[in-house]
Amino acid sequence: MRVRAPELRGRRWLNTGGVAPDLRGKIVLLDFWTFCCVNCLHVLDELRPLEEEFGDVLVVVGVHSPKFAHEGDPAAVEAAVERYGVTHPVLDDPSLTTWDAFAARAWPTLTVIDPEGYVVAQMAGEGHAHGLRVLLSSLVSRFSTVLRRGDSPYVPPPPPSTSLRFPGKVVALPGGAGSVVTPGGFLVSDTAHHQVVLVDASFAELRRYGSGVRGEPFSEPQGLAVLPPSVASVVGYDVVVADSVNHSLAGLRLADGMVTRVAGTGTPLRERVLPGAAAVELSTPWDVVWWERGEPAAAVGEGGVDDAAGPSGAAGSSGTAGPSGAAGPSGATGPGAAGAGLRGVVAVAMAGTHQIWTFDPLTGEVEVLAGTTNEGLRDGPVSDAFFAQPSGLAVSDGTLWIADSETSAVRSLSLSSTPQVSTAVGLGLFDFGFRDGPADSALLQHPLGVAVLPDGSIAVADTYNGAIRRIAHGRVTTLARDLAEPSDVLVDGDTLVVVESAAHRLVRLPIPAGAQVDAGAHTVRRSPVDLAPGPVSLRIDFTPPTGQHLDTRFGDPTVLTVEASPSSLLLSGSGTAPGLARSLSLAPGEGVLSVSVAAAACDLGDAVFAACHRYQQDWGVPVRVVEGAPSELVLDLRAVDS
Repeated sequence: MRVRAPELRGRRWLNTGGVAPDLRGKIVLLDFWTFCCVNCLHVLDELRPLEEEFGDVLVVVGVHSPKFAHEGDPAAVEAAVERYGVTHPVLDDPSLTTWDAFAARAWPTLTVIDPEGYVVAQMAGEGHAHGLRVLLSSLVSRFSTVLRRGDSPYVPPPPPSTSLRFPGKVVALPGGAGSVVTPGGFLVSDTAHHQVVLVDASFAELRRYGSGVRGEPFSEPQGLAVLPPSVASVVGYDVVVADSVNHSLAGLRLADGMVTRVAGTGTPLRERVLPGAAAVELSTPWDVVWWERGEPAAAVGEGGVDDAAGPSGAAGSSGTAGPSGAAGPSGATGPGAAGAGLRGVVAVAMAGTHQIWTFDPLTGEVEVLAGTTNEGLRDGPVSDAFFAQPSGLAVSDGTLWIADSETSAVRSLSLSSTPQVSTAVGLGLFDFGFRDGPADSALLQHPLGVAVLPDGSIAVADTYNGAIRRIAHGRVTTLARDLAEPSDVLVDGDTLVVVESAAHRLVRLPIPAGAQVDAGAHTVRRSPVDLAPGPVSLRIDFTPPTGQHLDTRFGDPTVLTVEASPSSLLLSGSGTAPGLARSLSLAPGEGVLSVSVAAAACDLGDAVFAACHRYQQDWGVPVRVVEGAPSELVLDLRAVDS
């Protein structure tokens, strides 16, 4: 049965001059997104070629449906549309009105509407570009006589004019004889200008690296890690750049600006790579840090930083003594020196796969260190841990500190005899807020940066709260407020250098003693799905694109993982197993059902080694288990109306 598309309703329209676009006679592709979500950012890039190819008949409409409270702020939505180069109409939907009308369940969700106003397909996650191209070509042929061509509704906003535009990360540089900078200089990733900028101690611009054209050579660069001189002299570059949208790591030589791709191919990883395995492709590396893994690991308590992480740990990782903070040791005589007997690596926050990776500049090897690719918050051995878009890194005495943005958490990774992941602050994917106090109940909101303070405590760029927070002795306090999306922080002497991303600048703040804040707790605002207690059937709808099929010659090419929070909600049916369906048993109450699915569809034909394409998505479905509710839950990975 054909379903008429509901009306598009929200707070306002962006990129249209403020008016609702005329969509009559057009193929419409709704992209339900939120600007915190790295998978949504991937989809924006996947849609760009389709918008160009079908621009005469297709209108992409971004429906911005926020997860975090900050993402409902009108100015923040406008900034995000500019930050990520969105060049199609955007419906601002802070109350999730249109999201609910189209029964969206995940970020991102794509819905295709034909020129007569009927829904023809709905799919979740990324990696659908090929299937969309096939579907759009079919719709163009099918509706050739009724399609209205031309007349794009896109109206570009006025061009901005600031020196930096949405800077991402900052790192301190060593000065001195033979250096390209004077002592006290910094490198900052000028993300929306697609460049890396050298500034002096007063943040005055000295030099730019990169053309400023998206993709040449940088595309939305983020993290920066300065290599020890002993390593830089061998590999021929000084700085590793997390080149996020190019899905690669770049090597930058400061003396002449030479940029070399040192890891990644430029295309996003589509396979599931587990800890201990190597990979060629990357997926949105967001931060990098030089990590001397041979140093003894700091003791980490359940609630935050242990007293054992004293000032000696901070100096080697906070930026007070050279290229530290997110950069590493200050010279060839340090622990990273050639012949010192300790081997360092570049740790990588691989946001796109929800993992921590490593890169060895001396060998070029790239390897997964921790995380299963499942999105969530789960501690334990590195092979079992869940992360959710790790976006900031710092090192203290061999322990790696991680800003795990989508869980609003700060995590740590200790390389003990059995490497372990622990959580210092954070409750899960759907709980956030602005609350100081004991670390096990304190709340952050989408943090993007971490640094080590001189006393060994941890500073956090609490991005969506506009604050700098501090974790020490099992408690969280607030060091600074009223900042515009701080995305990184490092220590410079007795001050903090903060990247105030949405204000397009660096600021310097004194390191205060801290203050107490309780601005309340939040959970993600989505309507719960009512389900019946007892047996419930879970089904994932997946129709391979034309020209592909589920190839079962070598076993079931699908895998389904189901968990619940609280765990008592799910009486049976949890765990990971092949298949696109699962029988569950639910207990009365409320919670979140976490569903992760992956399916491999291969090109049609008899070839044993036919090309295969991976489709993967994680859902966090709020559920209310009540008598009389439906006993079936259907989620669309790729559902197409035949």
